[in-house]
Amino acid sequence: MLSFQEKLDILSSFPELTRNDVSMGRVNFHFEGSLHEKKTVGYRLHPNGSGYIYAGLLKGYETDGKGYASIRDLDEKQLRELAAASIKSLSAPPSGPAREPGQSRAARKRRMARTAWVSPEGDELELRSEDDLWYLYAGMNLEMAFETFEEAEEYLQEEGFQPKA
Repeated sequence: MLSFQEKLDILSSFPELTRNDVSMGRVNFHFEGSLHEKKTVGYRLHPNGSGYIYAGLLKGYETDGKGYASIRDLDEKQLRELAAASIKSLSAPPSGPAREPGQSRAARKRRMARTAWVSPEGDELELRSEDDLWYLYAGMNLEMAFETFEEAEEYLQEEGFQPKA
């Protein structure tokens, strides 16, 4: 297992990533050039050895519900390969119905700032972007919060909701 410092040194060697020290001695690494809502590549690297790399757009990695793969037991080569693959995946333009050809990330985010969703029974929820999070409301009541639009969209679709036309 790599030491905490070795993991920091490896991720710091990627010029595309910006180090952000967070609470309890943990460190995140952000990729500001991301073409996706997700910007955090290295997540919660901790002196105890734990840490994660975003692999939600990659195949072949076991990830948690937010798309992060544990890096606790990776060697240097594996960590470098995973970090490079994560950056590459976030550099590719997103696909799917939420993106229109030629639409910038900022324009897409503005368009998605508020979206209404409807269930087959006619129940309506509103998804709003505020302070870099996505909040799901039923009327005036906050139902849930999500880190990314994609996470919120996945949840809504699993619950049978569709974007309101």
